[in-house]
Amino acid sequence: MNTPAAPANGGATPAKQQWWSKLGPGLITGAADDDPSGIATYSQAGAQFGYGVGWTLLLTYPLMMGIQLASARIGRVTGKNLTETFARFCPRWLVAALVLLLLVANVINLGADLSAMGDSAALVLPGRPAWYAAGFGIASLLLQVFLPYERYVRVLKWLTLSLFAYVGVVFAVDVDWAAALRGTVAPNFHWSREYVTTVVAILGTTISPYLFFWQASQEVQEIKRVAEDHPLRIAPEQAHRQLRRLRLDTAVGMGFSNLIAFFMITAAAATLHASGQTRIETTAQAAAALKPIAGDAAFGLFALGILGTGMLALPVLAGSAAEAVASYFRLRKGLDLPLARGRSFYAILAAAMLLGVGISLSGLNPISALYWAAVINAVISVPVMIAVMIASSSPRVMGRMVLPRKWQVLGWLATAAMAAASVALGVVSFI
Repeated sequence: MNTPAAPANGGATPAKQQWWSKLGPGLITGAADDDPSGIATYSQAGAQFGYGVGWTLLLTYPLMMGIQLASARIGRVTGKNLTETFARFCPRWLVAALVLLLLVANVINLGADLSAMGDSAALVLPGRPAWYAAGFGIASLLLQVFLPYERYVRVLKWLTLSLFAYVGVVFAVDVDWAAALRGTVAPNFHWSREYVTTVVAILGTTISPYLFFWQASQEVQEIKRVAEDHPLRIAPEQAHRQLRRLRLDTAVGMGFSNLIAFFMITAAAATLHASGQTRIETTAQAAAALKPIAGDAAFGLFALGILGTGMLALPVLAGSAAEAVASYFRLRKGLDLPLARGRSFYAILAAAMLLGVGISLSGLNPISALYWAAVINAVISVPVMIAVMIASSSPRVMGRMVLPRKWQVLGWLATAAMAAASVALGVVSFI
């Protein structure tokens, strides 16, 4: 019997390669979402309210999909980043305001992340946290200036595997799965300042402005990097393949982010909250959630997670801010630029990073700084999300490839949820 000839495309192996090759900007964006601010926020939420805030992650997944798909689609269809896109239909002063909001949020986030990274390093190494924070900031800046991001991110992303320790904790301790299920699908809401602030912080660390800008700009960079790729407005024949890739990439990236976040909340609920530790004031207290699986190595494992996600997130925060500012002033931009061709871009990036280092050296409590950075992200994200949804739904911007109605609904729901949460925070703050 004759053996059928292998298909020209190599059969199943290329199919697998093709599936994995679809994971790019969305996966990296999702991984960067579980940054030190996310770790601190999810751990604090689980410690303070136990399993009762798991519902936020079930809610935010489809909302994240809507707003991140809108952002990614803008980049892939137009070949322009969000700042350049906003300039097509917004007055210049409004674009400047949106860029300024992003810059403020990102610099605060940079400072909080660096502060936590320094404090975490000091858990396992001798020396002052402030010097570690400054060292990580300078090291990240030098990497961004002298080494293409896509080269060193391949190494850094492996450090985030330490986050799977939270998955191990959940299966190593006695989790009240009935309570966890109730907290996810039938929560008991509390109209209190602490509960509302925690929900806003979770929303802010999950749906953050820098993620919108970053994923859109990474789609633009992919167009430039791959010779045969073009903006879909001028290459509609690529639309079917590229838009399917966008959906898969974003679904996997956001799914990974929220799944790990769920295990963080559950691990903190089953360990810290269950033992009466309802407030996390230090990185050492946050690391204690990993003791059931890591024992005395919990501090090292926690530090590895903070440092890995931090070094992955720092370029996203600084790079998205620098790209937005450079785009506003029509300067060359991109982390792939050599220093000689991108001096102005790297000067903006360095200024953002050094401001973040300055914040980290100010003596702020790292856990509190991370938590409140998430709250600030939530409040600032609302006007940016409105601009993203208007752009992605506009035929003037997107041509015939406007965001489909179901994704428009999810994107606007995400925007409404963030606005409602911000209003609720304002109300409970004055009661």
